[in-house]
This record gives sequence, C-alpha cells and structure tokens, in this order.
Amino acid sequence: MLVTHKRVGWLAGVAAVAIGAALAAVPVVFVPDSTFRGSGLAGWHTLGPAQWRAENGEIIGNATPGGGWLILDKSYQDVGFFASFRCTSGCKTGVLLRAEKAGQGMKGVYMSLAEADVAAYRVTLDAQGRELSREKLRPGGGQMRVAPPVAPTTAGRGGAGRGGRGGPPPGVKLPIVQPRSGYRPGEWNQIEIILDANIIRPFLNDGGSGSMGGVADEEFGRYGPIALYAGGTGEVRFRDVAYKDLSARELPQEQVSSNFRMQRIDDFYYSWGAAAADINHDGILDVIAGPYYYLGPDYTVRREIYLASTVNPSTEYPRLSMQTFAADFTGDGWPDVLDMGSIGQPLHLYVNPRGENRRWDKYDVVPQVDKEVSLLKDIDGDGKPEYVYGGEGYLRYAKPDPANPTGPWVVHTISGEGPWGRGHGLGVGDINGDGRMDIVDPYGWFEQPPAGSSQKLWTYHPEAFGRWTGHASPGGAEIAVYDVNGDGLNDVVTVMQAHGWGLAWFEQKRDGAGKISFVEHTISGDFSAKNPGGATVSEMHGTGFADVDGDGIPDFIAGKRYWSHLDDYTDPDAYGPPLLYWYRTVRNPKAPGGAEFVPELVHNRSGAGNAVLAVDLNGDGAMDIVTTTDRGTFIFWGKPNGRSRGAGGAK
Repeated sequence: MLVTHKRVGWLAGVAAVAIGAALAAVPVVFVPDSTFRGSGLAGWHTLGPAQWRAENGEIIGNATPGGGWLILDKSYQDVGFFASFRCTSGCKTGVLLRAEKAGQGMKGVYMSLAEADVAAYRVTLDAQGRELSREKLRPGGGQMRVAPPVAPTTAGRGGAGRGGRGGPPPGVKLPIVQPRSGYRPGEWNQIEIILDANIIRPFLNDGGSGSMGGVADEEFGRYGPIALYAGGTGEVRFRDVAYKDLSARELPQEQVSSNFRMQRIDDFYYSWGAAAADINHDGILDVIAGPYYYLGPDYTVRREIYLASTVNPSTEYPRLSMQTFAADFTGDGWPDVLDMGSIGQPLHLYVNPRGENRRWDKYDVVPQVDKEVSLLKDIDGDGKPEYVYGGEGYLRYAKPDPANPTGPWVVHTISGEGPWGRGHGLGVGDINGDGRMDIVDPYGWFEQPPAGSSQKLWTYHPEAFGRWTGHASPGGAEIAVYDVNGDGLNDVVTVMQAHGWGLAWFEQKRDGAGKISFVEHTISGDFSAKNPGGATVSEMHGTGFADVDGDGIPDFIAGKRYWSHLDDYTDPDAYGPPLLYWYRTVRNPKAPGGAEFVPELVHNRSGAGNAVLAVDLNGDGAMDIVTTTDRGTFIFWGKPNGRSRGAGGAK
C-alpha cells in the first residue's frame, strides 16, 4: 500500500504539507509523492533469490540463500528517496536508482548502505540480479546540477560558502559544533538521497553528503525504477520508504495579502538587498537596489548608480550587490550608497553626485567582507550609523574618517577570530539593558564595553542562536533584538539556518545575581513539524523586523530564497515557492514564554534575498516592505486600514 502526498491546502498561502500524523520520520529535502504504509508488496516485483515481505508498514528483506532486489514498478529519472533502515549482523543493503535494462541484465546508480561501505557506485547486474561490476562514482556535487567531465574547483565562488568555518579563540568552547554522524550498526538509520541530473547527494543520519555521493553520468543509467537490496547474511528492514519525482516542479497560483498592495518596480535580477533614502533631495524617499535607484513617489523611473548587468539566477550570484545600504557617509548632506558585493570582496562606497544625472564615483572603503549578512546600525551612540560585518574571521564595525570619508574607513575589531567572522546571521541590540548596543551572532552575543573603557575586544557570551545539521550550517540573516513578551528584557528572534529550516525566539532570563540566559521557543520547523498557520518555510535567508501592524511591538519578516544558492538541490526544498511572510508578535501569557508568532503570507512568488527592508515609504503611517530577489524588485505597500489586524492570512 502506498500513501500519496501532494502539496495541499496552501493554508495562509504556504506550501503546507499534509503528512500523516503517524509518520515516524519524513524527508528534509523534499515532500514525497508516495510513502509506503502497507502490509503487501503490490506495485513492486522481485529479482534474485532474496525473500521479501511487508508487514505493519515495514519492508523486510532476507538475503538467504543469496542477495536479491525488490524493484518498484514505476520508473524515475530525477528522484528523491527517503527511508529508515536497519540491518542485522552481516547484512548488506543499499538502494539502486535509475535501474534500467542493459542487455539481459540491468545497470544503475547504487547507493551502498553497508556498515563498512557507505558510498555511491555504478553497477551492472545479470539477468538473475547478480552483480557483475561495481565502479565507485567520481567525486562531484556542490552547487551544480551537472558536473563536467573533469571535477571543477570551487575556489572563489562568491556567496557560495556554507558558512560557520573557523575555530574559536583559545580556551573558548563554542555552543554549536558541527555534527558528526555515520552508520549505526544494528540500529535504525535514516538515508535521504537526491539524484538530480548527474549528481547524487546522499544524507545518512542527517550527516552531510561529503564523499558519500558523486557524479552519476547518464551512461550509468538514465531512467528506471528504484530497487532495494538485501544481501550478505541476515535481515534488512525498511520503513517510512518515501520517494518523489523531482522532474515535476510546482509553483502555486500567485497570492498577495489583502493587507498589502504589490508593486514590482523591476523585472530583473540585480541584487539581494534594498535601501531607502531621498537621493535627489525632493523630500520623497527613493528605493536603492543594486545598480539602480528608483525615484519616488511612483518608482517607475530608475537611474544607474553604476553600470547595470542582470544576473543569471541559475548559475550566478549578485556579483556587485548582495546587500545595499544608504546614508550620508561623506557628510555633505546627500545620501550615499554602500554595496556589499560577493564574499571576499571589498565594500564599495558610491558617492552621490548631488543632483548631477550621471553614474556615481566608487571607492573601496573596507578591504574584505566575509559574512553573508551585514548591517548598518549606530553602534557607538554618536547618532551616525556604522557598518557592522564579519571580515577575515573577525566581527567588526567600520565608519568613515570625517577627514577623508572616501579613503579607508576606520575599522574596529570587536572579537577574536572565530566562526562568527564568516557565515550567516548577525544582529545588533541592547541585550543587557545598559544602554549600549551589543552584537549578536548565531554563536552568542558580544557585550560592548563601557564608554571610555580600554577594553578592545568585547566580552563574548556563548549562546546557540542557530543550529548545525548535515544539511546546513548555523545562522540566518538579520537577527532581531527586542522585547518579545513585554517583561522588560530584550529577547532574540532569528532564523536557525539560512540554508535549512527553523525559526525561533529566545526568551531572556535573569537569575538572582542578574546572570543572563536564554530559553529557546520554536516558532516553525521543517515538514515534520506542526507549524503555526501551516507556514512551512525553508531557506529564510532574508529577514528584517519592524512594527508591521502598528501595535507598538516589533514583528519579524522573513523570506525564502528560491534555490537559495543556484539552480540545484544543494539546499532543502530548493524549488519550493519563494515565500515572504511577516510573523506578528502577539503577547499571550498562556503561550510558552508569554508570546507567540502568528504568520501572514505577504506574497508567494518573490521571497527575499539577503535582507528585507521595512520602511514607511510614503508617510501614510503604514509599514511598507521592500525586497529584491531573482524575481525582481518589489514594494509591498502596507494599507493604513489594515492596522491592528488579527491573525488573518492571505485572502
């Protein structure tokens, strides 16, 4: 018996997945079309002498008197496969994909799941299912769908990093460590496999694919069924067997919240972050995104800051604009623009030409930016914003030298070298209530020393504001710091993985001595979780926070990147709809921690890039949301009559 699953409901406009409550485990990367739940093997056939049976949703294979296969009657080319499996001593098992006819026998791509052999192979079988040849697949994977004949190097791919690299300073114990997982003899193991184009990506017990995968060129098998193997001695059991045809990619009908009006101000892909400023001194905010500024109030006329070139989202990142910021950095009264380019590049300052209709002069003011999110915040309390970033393994902030604002900026290093200097996730806020801004990272928070202190590095407080799994490294985008539950203490709201799953808020606690700790409260998770409003969202790489509904309490805004990296299955649910949500902060004494987050879909066809801008562009008192992604650049105009709204979703 097979249970068929579809993306259903679109509750509040999201790709909510109705997977049965009895499901013990579910895939992370894909939503299955079918999951085995029966006590019969209809839809499967056998090859070879192994004995197969089904009972209570499990498929059981016994190798005696020799190895053999259980073959699905349906064929696939690009396929996702998931199962839990357990082998008794001496058992050998695995999964054959694209098992197509080859002469009298078969060939295909075989994922071996034996205790001493977890690897991907090209295999050929004879007519009785006996293995004739086995060749280990050459290495390949990463951010591509098709590996070329010679494995490429990946050095210098801006924006491509998984993040979180770099050890801590001596004597510092990190609150998040990279997981180590592997085969568990005699126990239940979980295997998730993505075979797309000519790349196979296996994840064993939520461990990274690493050397387990490889390049499955078409001559190894182009199109064929899935087959389970039972060999060696003893018994193998499979449960939660699920699979999906990856060649079918679905986008829902477009939906925009009735509380917003959407305006697409550019159809093309230039950048991952936007800013707002009165560029031309007409008293009206303009929108800046990558190479263009869009003139308000209509935002139908755009002018170049630098030569514009569109980005191919399948194969390229925004080379010159992962994030955009605007402020008067030169002190002449006109707003200038900062563009954060690809990882490892300098920070570019573009100086406003003060009414001259020409492209702007560019200056490199910070030598190297390595963290995928940076912020513009007033760190030192002088009323002017500083650029907060990670560079060369360190957390830093930089500000212009008033005597030479277009020269190298004054850089302040606030941390020792560690994983916080790269990767994902960054926030600014007053954690300890001393009136000074602290800096928050997935690995904890850094306490700003008192004014006038001789202390150079800020005090590090370890805290796990992120999660590391085999699918993704820790940390999201902008980390919000505000009082979520109204107890007078600032809390932390953050995405747990920019390239994975999870949204949570961390309730600040104080003990009798005033020591600060945090309690994690999950807001949403992956497909296996019961998420509020049915909002199941991966790849929340762009976030922001602002008082969206006008109740005086900040709310959290998060958007999913489509593909997240490039046009491939590097990341979970990469081809899921690019969703943009705002999560209303509701203070509720009956909820865990005294608060809950109620999601409302803003749009289901744009998502976010590296950042979300929330600003009242037209001064009508309603918060507007600006995003720029591989789908273009968008303004979502908040409606004044939508203030103090309830928990309603898209209508």
